Amino acid sequence: MDINVRKRSQVQVVQLKGQLRLGDAVDELQRTIDESMAEGDARFVVNLAEVPMIDSSGIGVLVRFLTSAKKRGGSVKLVNPSSFAQKTLRLVGVLNLFEVYEDDDQAVASFN
Repeated sequence: MDINVRKRSQVQVVQLKGQLRLGDAVDELQRTIDESMAEGDARFVVNLAEVPMIDSSGIGVLVRFLTSAKKRGGSVKLVNPSSFAQKTLRLVGVLNLFEVYEDDDQAVASFN
């Protein structure tokens, strides 16, 4: 799992590449999120365009991430989830918890 984080207009844009599943990928994403939140960030955009597969652990970390961000007055918005990721999120009933955008620009602009 490659995780690239960059800041745009007070929003952390998290670009994921690879399978988001139990093990190192989920652990690494959790560490990245925890570090950003420790620095006071609560507004996140997570780009899932290059995540071909997500399992229940990956979904769990995204939902916990959303809950933590909302408690801090922020949110987590998803960008361009792959069809598999979208189907999986819908199947477990959490897709409706997230705002979903087609690109990073739209998602970042939605915070204003």
